Amino acid sequence: MIEGSMTDNTPAKKGEKKGSEATQFQPGHPGGPGRPQGSRNKATLALDKIADDAGEEILNKMVEAAKSGDMRAADLVLSRIWPARKSRPIALALPAIQSASDVVAAVGAVADAVGAGEITPDEGQAVASILEAKRRAIETVDLEARLSALEQERK
Repeated sequence: MIEGSMTDNTPAKKGEKKGSEATQFQPGHPGGPGRPQGSRNKATLALDKIADDAGEEILNKMVEAAKSGDMRAADLVLSRIWPARKSRPIALALPAIQSASDVVAAVGAVADAVGAGEITPDEGQAVASILEAKRRAIETVDLEARLSALEQERK
């Protein structure tokens, strides 16, 4: 090391960090102020300006192109008017579920509906997860009732 040097080139001991390494990326230290709250990206600001200046004209041209047979323009216009649905309502005949054991028959009905093509496998999985949540709720209520009964017996 050179006499009067401001840096310490001695190696750190095992498990010990030197200088800014000791505080770099530590919990509670984000590393800087970050972007100010409410600030917007420059690209977004530029797109908003274009939309303000020529948005209506662009929309009219897209609608005209769609009317004249441009399928890409039609797809773009329609996707903004009618966005893709995430899911659809389904109707299934499920048995009444009063106990956790009743869920087995209900899940069987869901599996049959998926197998018959009445509902998609994703829809079947969504219904099965709802049935599982109901089973857990029923079991929780049953366990609470059993625990309360045991506590009453002990008194």
